[in-house]
Amino acid sequence: MVSIKDIKDIIEVLPHRYPFLLIDRVTEIDDESGTIRGYKNITANEDLFNGHFPNDPVFPGVLMIEALAQMGAYFYLRNLPPESRMAYFAGIDNARFKRVVIPGDRLDLECQLVRERNGIAVMEGKASVDGKIAVKATLMSSVRK
Repeated sequence: MVSIKDIKDIIEVLPHRYPFLLIDRVTEIDDESGTIRGYKNITANEDLFNGHFPNDPVFPGVLMIEALAQMGAYFYLRNLPPESRMAYFAGIDNARFKRVVIPGDRLDLECQLVRERNGIAVMEGKASVDGKIAVKATLMSSVRK
């Protein structure tokens, strides 16, 4: 089990930066089970809410998927040398959106490594708010060699 990783640790591993870094904290990494957990705080001052939607702000589903992908990428990339820390989306299967996410919510993220072969990682991801699933999907990424 690995201790909490804050934003400074996250930006050492992931290439994403504001406004596209969608993880605020990694709270748990279990290498034995291949599981990582963390969260993103959804705040009303995020610029995307100016257009999605001005009178009824909703965090976009595609960004929930991206947050899960970043969480999975952190799990996979953290043990690679810095020059190899780049992963690209290779696929999304079985994505299901179960509830809306709004400002003030904490989007809890969890990914579990299903398999890895030849630089392709497959993870099962789910994001929830207050214990209720917001989205779940199977995510595939390709790691640059």
